[in-house]
Amino acid sequence: MVEIRYFAAMAEAVGKDREELDFPPGATIADLRSTLTSLYGAELEKRLAVCAFVVDDELTRDSGTALSPRVDVLPPFAGG
Repeated sequence: MVEIRYFAAMAEAVGKDREELDFPPGATIADLRSTLTSLYGAELEKRLAVCAFVVDDELTRDSGTALSPRVDVLPPFAGG
């Protein structure tokens, strides 16, 4: 099981701030994006395309990165 944590606009888009999903060993960010798109619709893929992910305390946008037990999904943030 992988704990997925959503922040800001992504939490709003999926209607929750976290959930647990089952992935096979070796699953990647690409697998996560595919699963989330199938669960929440094609519109979410557009948002995921610009997100960053925190895997093993490392920020990444590499779709080939293997999932860790917890993954954070971070949309772009505007600052001021």
